[in-house]
Order: sequence, then C-alpha cells, then structure tokens
Amino acid sequence: MKVLLFGGAGYIGTHVAMAFLDRGDKVGIFDNLSTGLRSNVPESAEFFEGDILDRARVAEVLSKGWDAAVHLAAFKAAGESMVQPEKYSENNITGSLIIMTECEKHGCMNFILSSSAATYGEPQYLPIDEKHPNKPENYYGYTKYCIEENLKWYSKLKGLRFAALRYFNAAGYDTEGRMLGLERNPANLIPVIMECAAGIRKSVNIFGTDYDTPDGTCIRDYVHVTDLAEAHVAAADYLMKTKEDLIVNLGSEKGLSVREIVETARRVTGEPIPSVDSPRRPGDPAKLVASSALAHEKLGWTAKRSDAETLISSTWKVYQANMKK
Repeated sequence: MKVLLFGGAGYIGTHVAMAFLDRGDKVGIFDNLSTGLRSNVPESAEFFEGDILDRARVAEVLSKGWDAAVHLAAFKAAGESMVQPEKYSENNITGSLIIMTECEKHGCMNFILSSSAATYGEPQYLPIDEKHPNKPENYYGYTKYCIEENLKWYSKLKGLRFAALRYFNAAGYDTEGRMLGLERNPANLIPVIMECAAGIRKSVNIFGTDYDTPDGTCIRDYVHVTDLAEAHVAAADYLMKTKEDLIVNLGSEKGLSVREIVETARRVTGEPIPSVDSPRRPGDPAKLVASSALAHEKLGWTAKRSDAETLISSTWKVYQANMKK
C-alpha cells in the first residue's frame, strides 16, 4: 500500500508512519515543519515539504499516486482556538477541504482523519460511545466535527471513503526508542510532568482537587500513541477492503486521574516532581472515558500499551535521551 501522511512529521504522525513502514508499506510524509520535526521523518519514508493551504503543492504530491491519505495536519490547541478561531478555520477547515478535493481529483479515494473526542463536548453519559451527541465546547473540537461532516458529503457525492478516528488523550512514545523528537511547546499533562522531572519546569499544576472522583482530581482516558498508530493501519485496511465509511473512538476504556499520573511519574523517574493544587479550569469535566467497542468490532483494535507505567516510562526515556544531548 502507498500511503501519504499529511502532518506526518509531528508527534502522532511519526508513529503512524512507523506503523505503516513496519509492515512494508510505502510511506510519503507531507509537512510544513511548523510543529513537526525533519529529524522525526524515518529514513525509509519519502518527505515532501509543503503546506496544506498550498493547493498546487498538495496536488503535485498527490499526482504521484497513493492508495490512501492520512490527515494529521490540523492545529490542536483547544485554548488557542478560542482566541484565534480564524487560524483554526483557515488551517483545519480550509486546509482539509483542499486535501479532500485534491485526493478525489487524483484518485486517492481512501481517507483517514485524525479526529478527536473534542467533538463530543461535555459528556452526557459515560463511557462515551459514537452515539453520544456532538456538542463541541471549543472551536478546535468544532473544526474536527466540521471536517467529519464534510467528509460525509464527499463520500456521498464523490465516493471518497473515510475513517474518522476520534482520539481521546494521546500519550507515550515508541517503546523501541525510535522516535526521539520531542513535541514543541507541549501543553498536555504528561509532557508537562516530564518537563518538571527534567528540571525544565519548577512544578506541575493540578487543576481541581475537589471533583467527584476517588482522589478528587480529573480522570481522563489515555491511549498510547503506538496503539493509535496501529489503528490507522487497521483503518486503511478496512477502507480498502469494505469501501465503507467509519467513525470510531480510540481510547483505552480505562480512566487515569491526574494524581495517578503524577504518582506514577514520580515512581518511574525517581524525581520529586513538585505539584501545586490549583483551582478548577472552566469547562473541565470530572471524568472522560471512552467506549472503544466499535473499534474492537470493526478494526479488531485494542489498546495494548496504554497503562500508566508504559505511558510514563516510554516518554521519560525520550526526555532522558534529549537531556544528554
């Protein structure tokens, strides 16, 4: 299979590239390197520098002939999307429409979207399954939902088959140590904790300690990035085989609290990792946990590496390697 990854030099994209390469597929990576790293691109992948808003460049690369496209080139900072919606509408929505249109024009009719649980918004019930209402609470989540809705129309009108993979909290690094490029300006909990363990930050803020959870802190569903990567491979195979569209959750189905993550990190790293109990952040639900039953059924997928120990230890090894440079 020939697979083109838009945004393939980023954190998740690099792991997706390795998953396809590991089984012998031909992989192309299209990235503007605004957040991705050239050093992350595997040697066996073909690299194309370009921006998804550059229609001519997108068309040029797609004209080389691909069986499937994976779209991982969206901006993803929920907070930023609420103050710079124009940035997110242009890149995430307009950029996606350019990719979709050019894929159809050049016969790349299998499309895998890196989507998000942010499409759901505040949970109305748990665990969240694919029948849960979509009421995004930030503009980033809205852009992902908008892309999904456009994909439904492109499927109906143009025959572009798609799989939208709604991630929960992506975390961890390749357990074989092949990916050493750290995310730029991380905002998620585990990288922030790692920066504290590495001495880059002084402490970790725990936002909210009075939630209705066993230890009072928020619970989230963390899924190892290699597990996510394997789901993209399974989704490409599913589209090639069935020619049917698919929207599925990707989560571990097990919640981990903020305090559990911090305590695991202290144990794995051997560092004190000071924490500061802070007020709740607006819009943070007490608990978010996925149902991935549909992914089990349709893709034969399960999260195999998404325990707290593996998430933390695989990330800490990468931070240690970068600290030695």
